[in-house]
Amino acid sequence: MIKPKSCFSLGFNPYFYQIMKVTFLGTGTSQGIPVIACNCEVCQSIDLRDKRLRTSIMISSENTNLVIDTGPDFRQQMLREKVKTLDGVVFTHEHKDHIAGMDDIRAFNYVHKKDMNIYASADVQKALHREFHYVFANKKYPGVPRVKLHSINDDPFMVGDIELIPINVLHYMMPVKGFRINDFSYITDAKTIPEKEFEKLKGTKILVINALRKTAHVSHFNLEEALQMIERIKPQKAYLTHLSHLMGLHSELEKELPENVEIAVDGLTVEI
Repeated sequence: MIKPKSCFSLGFNPYFYQIMKVTFLGTGTSQGIPVIACNCEVCQSIDLRDKRLRTSIMISSENTNLVIDTGPDFRQQMLREKVKTLDGVVFTHEHKDHIAGMDDIRAFNYVHKKDMNIYASADVQKALHREFHYVFANKKYPGVPRVKLHSINDDPFMVGDIELIPINVLHYMMPVKGFRINDFSYITDAKTIPEKEFEKLKGTKILVINALRKTAHVSHFNLEEALQMIERIKPQKAYLTHLSHLMGLHSELEKELPENVEIAVDGLTVEI
């Protein structure tokens, strides 16, 4: 069991360090792969590794299941992974491909007979009120999702027995939350990581980072930029996520990557 090098400075308590599992619920960008009406070789590929739902992960400890982002494919992802319990949802930012599936948390309301804990910044909460106004109405229609909102900022917070440390990144000009959990760091929808945030990434053993495509993009790391970030952070293992069909075939891309870098695929599980 590897303990984080900087556990005390980051708020980790090494005596409560536990092994958890990360499940990649989706690894695709906002349109997913295949893209509607696209005839490119990636979208027409029969390789299951080239099929990508919208980006999301699930963190599972002995006592807690939490999901980071509920995109449009949330229902499908929960059914595929046979998820029976969910203790909380954590949002990175307010774009539709990361929040659109929140309505389907009502299935867990029925099962658990309680509100779902939602952890989000003020900007994300504003978007949730706008997009899911019926959830927050004074007079609620029967059967709407029941949620309990928790505000997050730069401070570490707990979901059950899992501690998350927010990492602030920029998605062009939009603030996005990445998260550190033990030796694991998760960064999606990023183009810039402010210098002061790299302190939170020190000692990361497993890094997940977005890499949209090979050519430059205004609000996402491209492949070259993602590899530069990986080289700077120096994890033992890195996984690329939030890929578009413009990145190319999985079977060809994997040949171009450093030994410690892997393309995440839907359904992949990693121990952290």
